[in-house]
Amino acid sequence: MATTRIDPGKRLSAAVVHSDSAAGGLVFLSGQVADNGKADVKSQTEEVLRKIDALLAKAGTNKSKLLSAQIFLADIRHFAAMNQAWEAWMDPHNPPARATVEARLANPELLVEIMAVAAK
Repeated sequence: MATTRIDPGKRLSAAVVHSDSAAGGLVFLSGQVADNGKADVKSQTEEVLRKIDALLAKAGTNKSKLLSAQIFLADIRHFAAMNQAWEAWMDPHNPPARATVEARLANPELLVEIMAVAAK
């Protein structure tokens, strides 16, 4: 078994890949947020999903192998707009288990944060 950290920083890694030669492994993504805090929730969600695509590619996998996702919204009233971006992006044949909750995010400009786990 091997563990690889993608884009490690002072507090966290953007992703951690745990490889197992028998099962392939898992990719754990840290909470991803938009760089553009001035954008609306749909645009922030689209940016976050592009970041997730990029991290999954670095880890050697893709969104069709998502197992679970946790979505944090600063305001649950943004649920429909976030879902517009999510549904346009996700693989409709391989939806992950998912939870969406309202939560105060670390930066008040941020409207959405997404964590995910994918198979390798």
